Amino acid sequence: MALSSPSFVLLAVVFMAAQVILSAGYNKCVARNFGYDSVVCECNSTYCDSIASVTLPPLGQFSSYLSSMAGSRLEASQGEVQPKSTGGGLRLTIVPYQKYQKIRGFGGAMTDAAAINILSLSAGAQEQLLRQYFSSEGIGYSVVRVPMASCDFSTRLYTYADTLGDYNLDNFTLAPEDIKMKIPLLQRAQALSPRPLSLLASAWSAPAWMKTNGALTGKGSLKGEPGGKEHKTWAQYYVRFLEEYAKHNLTFWAVTTGNEPSAGKMTNYSFQALGFTPEEQRDWVALDLGPALHASSYPHTHILILDDIRILLPHWAKVILSDVHAGRYIHGVAVHWYWDNIVPAEISLGTTHHLYPEYYLFGTEACTGWNALDRGVKLGSWDRAEQYAHDIIEDLNHYVVGWTDWNLALDLNGGPNWVKNFVDSAVIVDAKRDVFYKQPSFYSMAHFSAFLWEGSQRVGVSASGETHLEFSAFIRADGSVVLIILNRSSSEIQFEVWDPVVGYIPSTAPAHSLLTLAWKTQ
Repeated sequence: MALSSPSFVLLAVVFMAAQVILSAGYNKCVARNFGYDSVVCECNSTYCDSIASVTLPPLGQFSSYLSSMAGSRLEASQGEVQPKSTGGGLRLTIVPYQKYQKIRGFGGAMTDAAAINILSLSAGAQEQLLRQYFSSEGIGYSVVRVPMASCDFSTRLYTYADTLGDYNLDNFTLAPEDIKMKIPLLQRAQALSPRPLSLLASAWSAPAWMKTNGALTGKGSLKGEPGGKEHKTWAQYYVRFLEEYAKHNLTFWAVTTGNEPSAGKMTNYSFQALGFTPEEQRDWVALDLGPALHASSYPHTHILILDDIRILLPHWAKVILSDVHAGRYIHGVAVHWYWDNIVPAEISLGTTHHLYPEYYLFGTEACTGWNALDRGVKLGSWDRAEQYAHDIIEDLNHYVVGWTDWNLALDLNGGPNWVKNFVDSAVIVDAKRDVFYKQPSFYSMAHFSAFLWEGSQRVGVSASGETHLEFSAFIRADGSVVLIILNRSSSEIQFEVWDPVVGYIPSTAPAHSLLTLAWKTQ
């Protein structure tokens, strides 16, 4: 074929166009259907779909990003802001003078299981996966929750101080899971991230010799009383953990007072747990953990109480935060999403915020597939993505400043998990094929994490009438506006957005879709 032939010219144009698209970050989803209501996007060592550029168009235009059950994945488009209303249908009005909480961030957990799965991939696929979460072309994760020693998503039971009676923690040592897996991956994630990661530590259990039941699992609390030697040693265990991770240039924004304290107190939990009543947690913070951190090299590390289901609010917060001795060491209240539908958010989160507005609310754990009636991995489940988006919007609209997914990556079974408590994850790894699948819930997280930068402030938004749409609006530090809209109904909904600063934005939310709109105001 002659080099000047029309066919060659056409091929050259197509090739150059493809290169422009790829370099602009518009890699398309390689969709795979596993028989559920939507698709996953398959990634390997050389290719993964990417989020479209989140650079906003000039004043007078807006960007739109769509994900849907029908298969759209952060599909980008742009439109013109209109000077006049279309005159009919639903209107969402931005109310910029109604100002609420500022965003801290979004992220997931680097459990042992997550690390095992990421490291089961080839070097190229590992890099792709980490870039999807943490790099500047990824979805903007800025929070990583790190279990202190083992949890259910480990392959064995261990703590960092398993030597009987080691009250001085002379034999405290990080585990191979930390040294060989979690720490190197956290360092790589930090190197990819354009901003410092906010690391959050949570412990599942104290060493068995410190506990009333002599075991890491089941119903058991610390021996003795707050202020006693077991309680003081447990507080120093936190300090030692921070010291050891700091040796690897990893510092923590916050620690929680322990994962799901109600489980170790009220139920015979099948996996690692440490029971506290709110009164016991209050006194341990006031007498032991607070003073220990304050006297350490990490006095500015935040302490978050609860780290459990929000059904326990506002009671748990009242007991602890009304106490001046404990309250002075505490910064926030950590909540999990399980059983959220039992108690309205306004009663739990809203009441807690209104009683104690100086303490922030932060979501520290969520996953689907945990319920016995709907267990494990569902590759391509849009319904689960909607569950995430609904809960995040509800939390944000009730003063929560961030939301943390559970495992960053799991295998096809939803593990590994030593107690076989298999669940779902935003990323599922198939090590045999050296691929990973980005679930619909990955994109559900992206609609928030990629757009709500730290410091974004929630503002008022009102609807002109009853609607199935769920929504939350924010003004970012640069003055731009982000509006996130969820349509869980089976019908397309047309609407317009009125921002009194810039004008009217016509839009449509397809059936079963998640939409992020963003525009400049100056």
